[in-house]
Amino acid sequence: MIKVIYGPKGTGKTKIIIDEANKKVASAKGHMIFITNTKRYMYDLHRDVRVIDTSDYDIAGEEALIGFIKGAVAANNDNEYLFIDGAARIAGKEIKDMAAFYYMLDKLSATNDLSIYVTCSCSEEELPDFVKKYI
Repeated sequence: MIKVIYGPKGTGKTKIIIDEANKKVASAKGHMIFITNTKRYMYDLHRDVRVIDTSDYDIAGEEALIGFIKGAVAANNDNEYLFIDGAARIAGKEIKDMAAFYYMLDKLSATNDLSIYVTCSCSEEELPDFVKKYI
């Protein structure tokens, strides 16, 4: 399952995804991973959520982000939730150019029984069709 949290910049998407992660802690049976490109929110998340700041790893592009996410998921065999705050921002691409990324997330979710939440900084009208199916 993939769930996209969308809206223009400054509409509170990060707060929504953080609240969602913290809410899932009580019922989660597996590991929870939160990927972002800042340490700013690390203390807002429950200590059981593994926070990974991509700015420490010099991720350049969509393919590098895909590889990074696969590596983070492969580190544990009982992951249940994956939260990605600003995938397009981390990859340095526009959302409309990230079809391969969402295809990979779909496969990753299905093969690992993983619930994935992703934030997108754009309005619903700007979302490409390959993303709209996840809202």
